[in-house]
Order: sequence, then structure tokens, then C-alpha cells
Amino acid sequence: MPRALVCDPGSCVRKLGSGRRSREMRFTRFTRHAAVTPEAIFADAGAKTGLRAAGREVLAIQDSSDLVFGGVKRRAQGFGPVGKGGCTRGLTLHAVLAVDAITGEVLGLAGAQVWNRTGGKAAPRAQRTLEEKESLRWIKGAETAGRVLAKAAGITVVADRESDIYEDYARKPANVHLVTRMRHNRCLGDGKKLYDHMAAQNPAGELEHIDIPAKPGQSARQAKLALRFCKVEVRAPHSGMPKESVQLLAPSLTLWAIDICEVNAPEEITPIHWRLISTRAIEDWAGALEILRLYRMRWSIEEYFHSLKSGGFKIEEARIGEPDPMMVLTAAAAVAAVTVMQLIKARDNPLGQAIAAVFDKQDCKIIAAINQEYEGPNPRPRQKNPNPRHSLAYATWVIGRLGGWTGYYDKPGPKTLNSGLQNFYKMKRGAILMRRDM
Repeated sequence: MPRALVCDPGSCVRKLGSGRRSREMRFTRFTRHAAVTPEAIFADAGAKTGLRAAGREVLAIQDSSDLVFGGVKRRAQGFGPVGKGGCTRGLTLHAVLAVDAITGEVLGLAGAQVWNRTGGKAAPRAQRTLEEKESLRWIKGAETAGRVLAKAAGITVVADRESDIYEDYARKPANVHLVTRMRHNRCLGDGKKLYDHMAAQNPAGELEHIDIPAKPGQSARQAKLALRFCKVEVRAPHSGMPKESVQLLAPSLTLWAIDICEVNAPEEITPIHWRLISTRAIEDWAGALEILRLYRMRWSIEEYFHSLKSGGFKIEEARIGEPDPMMVLTAAAAVAAVTVMQLIKARDNPLGQAIAAVFDKQDCKIIAAINQEYEGPNPRPRQKNPNPRHSLAYATWVIGRLGGWTGYYDKPGPKTLNSGLQNFYKMKRGAILMRRDM
């Protein structure tokens, strides 16, 4: 099923059936079969990712995203609350995306979880153990990365502020390091507060002309940043969990903190201020820059969720009326969305992944033929594919053109590449039918 979703990205089962009732029913039975579970789909994807990760320095970037399907009607169908306020209903997806730490190539999903919130109102946070909280997903994500990517040369799990929980650092696997954006102003061993201690450090240096990506209401820009770093002894928290849980934790942990603050930001802009904490030792300026570089690669998972949702797969538009089959479809789409991410990363890295990482031999022949058609006998520079034929970037150029990209403006994004993939697999199907007819 993930392969079919790559061929025809979307969330409509009727459309996935390519106009044939038999295929539509096959997809329907697949999502409802007792042996087909999200766990099995993610486990299979993780095993393949582990093979690609062998010998590489790997980032395991993890994050969660709510999938919003509707309101009152979806509640009646059994979907739990998502988002703020609890008025909307849907599922929650937590993904661990494996990325080459050097090149940025997307290797695949190391693991993922999808769940439906049920069971009514939870007990107060301080009365629940970690195993009873959704926060457990961050620890499970790190454990999955350590197990699935065990053959990698190194594993660094990168996450945003939600994962800044003491147990995450205390229970991390031995073969995994963590880089996390801070959420809590923790107490240190000497009684000081972490934020105050970091602010008191002299800047180790400044970074100029740093590209800051666009976000809602704010265009992309460049910034000047001051960077501080220090070693800290962080004390275990004494609130937010039962006393018996606190007693099981190490009383303190040695971590390394980085403070990155924007200098001379424009008045209309909220200045950049990142506080990062890591289990990786930071000995010097180069080590601090490396942690910052790794954290900035976290943006890949934002692009991934965009591709899964509004960027082309449109998983939130699915109309399956039962939570369990919907979770299976979500898992399959989550695996398929990796292909689009691989194409996106290949746009800027012609010497990166090989075309064989995504396409088979027959696909490659068809891609080469389409490329020749677009280039013509005497192509202008912008009409000529600039990438090596064996590279995934070569295929991205062709898929982008099939999606409506002219080669003259910007670069093809997820929507364009999704559209191009649909057109490519339609052409492939036509080529297969012609061969049969001949």
C-alpha cells in the first residue's frame, strides 16, 4: 500500500483504486485486516531504514503532529480530541525521521507511532507515571532509533521543546546522543537557574549571515547571532511526577548547554533565541557550532509533515469513518511521504543519493526518455537537466517538470513533486500497457 500511495499520492481510497472497484476493495480490506497494523508497517519501514543507515552518521529527528479530521461527526465515529480546546477530532502521529547527518539525505522512517486519544480526562500530571503520559513517546523514539539504527556509525536524536524532559536524558540508550531545544529553566547543582547561568557566560563568538527560514507572517532573512556554551550539572525535578518516580531517577545529570541569541534584530522582528541542551560533550567553539548545525537540520521533519498533510498526500482529507483503519492508512501514507522528502533533498545535492534509492531500473529508463523529451535536441541552459544521470537529483528535475515546474523559477516544492509523481506513474502505466498490447 505505501508503494501505491507513492504512485498516486492522496488520501481518497476510491482514487487509489485507479477507477477499478476491485482495487478499491483491496485497499479497503487492507486497512481493515486484523494482521495489518501501524506497528507492523512502521517496523518494516524501520528495518529498511536501518540497512541504509549502516556506517553513516545519522540524525534521528523526532516530532509529533496532530491530524485534524473534523468535529462533531468525527467524535461520533470514535475519533479522540486533537489540538487546543478539544473541539476538533483526529489522530496524533509521532515520527522519527532518519537523516544523514553529513549530507542531509533522507534515509527513511526509523520508527513512528499513531494513536487515537480515548479514555476521557486524564488524572493530574503529578499523579501519573511517565508510562501513563504521552511524553513517553520521546523516550520510545530514542529507544527505537538506538535499536533500528544500531549499525550506524553514530546516532544523534534531535527534537524540539516538547521533548525537554529529564527522563529523556536519564533513560537514553547508550549508543544515542540527544540534542534538544530547552523548554524548562532547570535547577542546577549549585542552586542557580539554568537560564541565568547561561546568560552570565561570555559569548564564545558571533555568527553572521545566518539564513533563517520563512514562517507565517515573517519572510526568510539573514541574522547575526551570539553564541554561548557551557557544561552544566542539572538536578532532577521534584514536581510533575509521583514521588516514587522521582526516586528512581539519577539525582543529577551532566549535560552541555548552548545559548544562541540574535544581535541587533529589526524592531518588527521577534529576535531569535534558541537554548539547546545536549548529552554530547562540547569542548570548544567548533563543537558548539556542530550542535547548532545538527539542530538546524530539524527543519526536515517540518517539511516531512507538510508533505504528508497539505503538501500533497492530504491525509487530513481522508474520509475513512473508523479510527483503526484510518490509523493503518496514516501509517502507510507516513512511509510513502518519505519518497517526496528524498526528492526534495535531492534538488540541492546532485552528488547525493543515487536514483536507485527510490526508482527501479524500469523507472530509470522511463525517466531518461522523459528527460530527453523535455531537453529536446538543442536545449537552452535552463531547459537542460544539470544533474548526473545516476543521481536522484536527475530524477527530481524530471519529476518537477512533470509537475509543472518550468526550470526557470525557484525550485519544485512538495506539491509540485507530488503532482509530478502522479503524472510519472500514469505515464509508466501507459508504457506497460502499450508493451502488453504490442
